[in-house]
Amino acid sequence: MKKTLLSLAVVSALSISANAFTLGKLGNFEFKKYADNLYILPGPPMEPNVENEGFMNNPAIIESEHGLIMIDPGGNYNVGKKILAEVEKVSKKPIIAIIDTHKHGDHWFANKTMAEKYPDVKIYALQHMIDVSKAGEAQKWYDILERLSHNLKGTKEFQYPTIAIKNGDKLEIDGQTFLIHHPKRAHTDTDILILHVNSKTLFIGDNLMKSRLGGFDASSSILGNIKLLEDIEKAPELNLYVPGHGAPGKMHETIDPFLKYMKLLEEGAKEALEEDVEAYEIKPKVVEKMKDFQKWDAFEGQMGKHLQKMVEEIEALDE
Repeated sequence: MKKTLLSLAVVSALSISANAFTLGKLGNFEFKKYADNLYILPGPPMEPNVENEGFMNNPAIIESEHGLIMIDPGGNYNVGKKILAEVEKVSKKPIIAIIDTHKHGDHWFANKTMAEKYPDVKIYALQHMIDVSKAGEAQKWYDILERLSHNLKGTKEFQYPTIAIKNGDKLEIDGQTFLIHHPKRAHTDTDILILHVNSKTLFIGDNLMKSRLGGFDASSSILGNIKLLEDIEKAPELNLYVPGHGAPGKMHETIDPFLKYMKLLEEGAKEALEEDVEAYEIKPKVVEKMKDFQKWDAFEGQMGKHLQKMVEEIEALDE
C-alpha cells in the first residue's frame, strides 16, 4: 500500500513538473493573485538569454465577467505558449483584449500566440508604438531577442496592436476601467502607463525596473523618467505598482530603488560637467555610490552608457 501511494505521489509530481512553466535552473513560473481579479506572472529580472528563453517581463491578466484582459503578454511566440498555458490554469475564459505598454518586443511579441488562439482579441497600443514597430523596431527587436535567446526562429510574423490609444484615454472593457497616460519621453517615446481603476493597480512598464537595468535608446529621456516617477510618488498611493521588470509591490519599495539609481546618475553627470571631465572619468566615483545596484542584472553593461546619456541630456538643457 505504501509503495502504491509512493508511486502515485511520484507520478503526480512528475505530471505537475511536466505541465509547469519551467525555465531550467531558474525554476517554475506561475501567475500570482494580487487582487480579486488581478494576476501577474513575474518573470526573472534579467537580460534575455537561452535559459530564460527570452522571457523576463511581467505579463498580467485581469479577469472580467466574460473574458480576460492581458497586459504585456510576453517576449516571443514560443514562450507565449507556456504563458498561455499558465493563463488557462487561472481561467478558461477567452482573452478578449491585450494592452501593450511600449515598442520593445520582449513585452509584446507573444501577441501572436494569443491572437492565434483567440483571433477576435482586440490589441491596444499607442499609435506611435504601432508606427515605429512597423517601420523597423519590431525587426530590430526580433534580431536582438533571437540572437540572445535562440527561441524565436520560425515566428517572424508580428501580431501588431490593432487599436490605437492615446494619452488621457479611458478604456471600458467588459466592466473593467483602464486609464491611459503617455509620458512624452521617459523609457522611450512610445510608452503608456495603465491604471486599472478597479484594483487600483498602476502598470508602469519599463519606465520602472527593479533588480535589472535595461537600455535607454535615442527616443528616451532619463530626466523625463525621473520626473515621471517623482510625479507618481506625489499622487495618492495606489494598492499596487507593477514595473516592466522585477517584483510588483507598494509605492516606495517598488519605485524608490530605480528612482535613486537615476538620481545618482544625474548627480554624477552634473559633477562631471562641473569638473569638465568625461563621463568615463567620473564613472568609478559614481559606481562607488551605487553599491545597492551593483548586483542588479546588466549593471556592468548598462551603467556606463546611462551615465554618458545623462551627461548628454544635461548638456542639451543649456543649448
